[in-house]
Amino acid sequence: MRPCFLVIVATLLLCGCHSNPERTPVSVVARFLLESDAVRTAELVLPVSGVAIRVIPKPVISEFDIVNVELAQVELGRCLMFQVTPGAARDLYRLTAANQGRRLVLLLNDVPMGARVIERPLEGGVIYIFSELPEAELPGLVARLKHTAAVIRREAAKRT
Repeated sequence: MRPCFLVIVATLLLCGCHSNPERTPVSVVARFLLESDAVRTAELVLPVSGVAIRVIPKPVISEFDIVNVELAQVELGRCLMFQVTPGAARDLYRLTAANQGRRLVLLLNDVPMGARVIERPLEGGVIYIFSELPEAELPGLVARLKHTAAVIRREAAKRT
């Protein structure tokens, strides 16, 4: 009976020492919608501020356009910095030049999480936007957004 007991204890100890494999971050899909007063719009409400914004339901920047996301420190605090493809950068410039005064709304997994007033045409394919998430959650969010962008780029490369 004693050897059986030792085998069970050894097995439990070995199971306890087994480290968990590193988990893959959960994907976070980011999209940007444009504020509009057109007839065919949807109303989105930001979760913390409660600001309601009517938007065109078709994204102007989608997860396929995003190549990188970073946490950026700007004068007003920490925000998200999205970098888009060259083609999306040209579209973004034209879109923001024609829609100054409107807002770009950030959706994360189809939940509105931030908005930015278009004050001037956005050049260089970079969008800085504050989110309504607590600042402590931003580094983890950036890591998940980067992971999602990398997965999408890998899948796109496989298709070409």
